[in-house]
Amino acid sequence: MKVVTKFFGEVELDDNKVLEFPNGIIGFEDFKRYAIMFDEDKAEDGEARISWLQSLDEPALALPVVDPLAIVPEYAPMIEDELLKPLGDPADKDLVFLLAMTVPSDMTKVTANMKAPFIINVNARKGAQIIVDNADYPVRFNVYESVQKMKEKAGE
Repeated sequence: MKVVTKFFGEVELDDNKVLEFPNGIIGFEDFKRYAIMFDEDKAEDGEARISWLQSLDEPALALPVVDPLAIVPEYAPMIEDELLKPLGDPADKDLVFLLAMTVPSDMTKVTANMKAPFIINVNARKGAQIIVDNADYPVRFNVYESVQKMKEKAGE
């Protein structure tokens, strides 16, 4: 299928790449179909850490997302099983977590929302955005500072 995207223009997308969010996402409950987009050239170089959760229902809706383990290796949100029901009956290995990001012009102020991750059952191609119970997970987690600390640790 051909889809129009905010950052990638018109692209051809396999039907098996479509993700259904039965309840939509926070603030955009009416939009149910999404795909994860990324720059393939950067992925080949190992640089692609940021992807885009692109709405297939509204081309202007594209949210930058990141794998939480790339910025916080110990990310382990507490989630009630009841909240995962829209995803089918996934095994833990079938779940992918992504965090929405805010990317201002000052890269030192990039944040990720650790409180409301996107959780995707890759086998069923269903997703949900869930507010987690972890009190220590902020809505605006500073990604830049975390990545700098990880680099410092790796250099020790």
